[in-house]
Amino acid sequence: MSHIVTIATKVKDHSAVLAACQRLELSEPVHGTATLFSSEASGLLVKLSEWVYPVVIDTVTGQVAYDNFEGSWGDPKQLDRFLQIYAVEKAKLEARKKGYSVSEQSLNDGSIKLQIIEAR
Repeated sequence: MSHIVTIATKVKDHSAVLAACQRLELSEPVHGTATLFSSEASGLLVKLSEWVYPVVIDTVTGQVAYDNFEGSWGDPKQLDRFLQIYAVEKAKLEARKKGYSVSEQSLNDGSIKLQIIEAR
């Protein structure tokens, strides 16, 4: 039986953030405080390629703070891709914790199909 799932991502898992950064060939995330254009934010700092300011993740609330000045200081597609890969890595981690096997397929439209199968 197959099921289609839509995920609204809250970024709370440090291991999945690390896995997403590794997969996207980004610097390892670090805990800290970042100065955004007109404010500060504390949490897990992720530096996306060619972004002026880091993305700041509060792993307690799952909220993501960033300032890309409507795309002028960073391509929003990079953040979208990071969140997509985070969700994939988080789903894979949780499935494997429960003993499931996972296969992944990249689709032509940019989406990712995960198949999670109960181990026998």
